[in-house]
Amino acid sequence: MKPHFIRKSAASILVLNMLCFSLVPAMALAEGGQTQQTTQKESTTTTKSTTPAKGTAIPSAESLDLKVSSAILMDAETGQVLLDVNGEQALPPASMTKMMSEYIVAEYVKQGKISWDTVVTTGKNAALTKGSRIFLAEGDQHTVKDLYAAMAIGSANDATVALAEHVAGSEQEFVQLMNDEAKRMGMTTAHFANSTGLDIKDMPEEFRTPGDQETVMSAKDAAILARYIVTDHPDFNQFTSLQTYKFRERDKTPIVNLNWMLEANKDITNFKKYAYEGLDGLKTGHTQNAGNCFTGTAVRDGHRLISVVMGTSSDSARFVETRKVLDYGFNNFETKQVVAPNATVTGSETITVKKAKNTEIPLVSSQEVAFVIPKGADISKVESKVTMTPESASLTAPLPKGTKVGTVTYTLKPDGMNQTLEKTVDLVTSQDAEKANWFKLFMRAIGDFFSDLFNGIKNLF
Repeated sequence: MKPHFIRKSAASILVLNMLCFSLVPAMALAEGGQTQQTTQKESTTTTKSTTPAKGTAIPSAESLDLKVSSAILMDAETGQVLLDVNGEQALPPASMTKMMSEYIVAEYVKQGKISWDTVVTTGKNAALTKGSRIFLAEGDQHTVKDLYAAMAIGSANDATVALAEHVAGSEQEFVQLMNDEAKRMGMTTAHFANSTGLDIKDMPEEFRTPGDQETVMSAKDAAILARYIVTDHPDFNQFTSLQTYKFRERDKTPIVNLNWMLEANKDITNFKKYAYEGLDGLKTGHTQNAGNCFTGTAVRDGHRLISVVMGTSSDSARFVETRKVLDYGFNNFETKQVVAPNATVTGSETITVKKAKNTEIPLVSSQEVAFVIPKGADISKVESKVTMTPESASLTAPLPKGTKVGTVTYTLKPDGMNQTLEKTVDLVTSQDAEKANWFKLFMRAIGDFFSDLFNGIKNLF
């Protein structure tokens, strides 16, 4: 027999054996899924538009000539801060403290722990409380709704204390709830010493808070608190927008809302110069230490803003300064959608899912992204950064539509603003990943095996 014939026969037998033995790993692959990819996508990707920006100018905070100790303007939907004048400094907030008391009581009603019709019996602490009040006597009984209205509209300290004691058993226990809520909300400067905002020395002596740590809160924290109110309790204005409230039938005059800026006041002689379109809340405050403060909120064309001014010189000044702040927001900013819902992210259009009928599953962002930007600002410079979850490298069918595989963070630095805006949303599958049947998995495994085999042989030569 010729040597070259022997070598050819031996090679044929070797290849035949390899083909036969290939059925075993092919079956295993069909059962266990696709082979691991030799390379993986980077966990983060960044895309950027190079479209030139348009020039956009907005007035500076200095140009408003605000006569305040501090001020903040916040967009209610996004939480964006649009104006900040010393907004991080902790200052005495006076009766703006009651916003936290209002929030907690409204939460207890929402959760069914109490109702608006629940009857509250006035205790000694409430009866002795000074300042703005409705002259409750110990043992008086009124509904939660009536006391809440007196607190929200007339800033009644005695009504506030009565509610605090009813909710928590004592005002000090209620104060603990207030401070716990402040932490949960992300308020970094706030500390509450009582439910009303009174200085400790002005509390009834036997009920005073131990120590000398007075109530403080920055303008930014006040805005954060207000945002929780308007978001979690969108019916807040059923109280705060009322011009007057009749507390008792025998009362000769009703409680008058201390918020002169209510839009409803546009026809009231004494208040019409302060009335502001769309304004329906929120809370005034005044003590000697705090000066005159006001947290206001107004909505126009579905866009709600929250303003806070602290340390103004008079009752009227707090409303004059608030008008400047709100006008600054409504005149210069707009909410703009920068990314549509279910948007594809460049560089992360699909993901591989093992054992799926179609292994490449499309990906989209989970929701729209909107920023509050200067009117007319260019939005083409939005950047996106994708971060994949560790689990995304080994996804296996079946998977439902909407499965989270990572996040995408969108950022924009608009012209005319010093801050970079940022929002992170989930990156999810846009369709179901159905599991392939056994035959398809089997044939796919055989194909992968032979592809690897012949690529290996090809690389030998």
